[in-house]
Amino acid sequence: MSHTILLVQPGVKLDTRTYTDFETISECLEGVCKIYEEHLKRNNPNIPSITYDISQLFSFVDELADLSCLVYEKSTNTYIPYNKEWIKEKIFMLLRTQASK
Repeated sequence: MSHTILLVQPGVKLDTRTYTDFETISECLEGVCKIYEEHLKRNNPNIPSITYDISQLFSFVDELADLSCLVYEKSTNTYIPYNKEWIKEKIFMLLRTQASK
C-alpha cells in the first residue's frame, strides 16, 4: 500500500498537465487503463463495446507528452519518481496477474 500520484500531460502545452492520486500502485495502474478507455470512448462514441490489446494501450502511453508517477516510500518518507517504461512494465504485470485469475 503505497500512496501514488499519477502525473499526466497528454499534449505538448503545459496547461494540459493534470494529476490524480491513488491509495495504491495497482489503483494508479488501473487509472492509466481507465484514461485510455475514456480516450477510446471519446473517439468512438457510436461503438457500444470497445476492446483493445496491451500493445494499443502501450502505444497510447508512448504518445502522451509525459506520463509518470510518484510512489511514496515510507522508509525514507519521500516520493520516488517512475517513468513511462516502469508504468508499462507494471501494467503488463498487473494485467498478466488479472488474466491468470
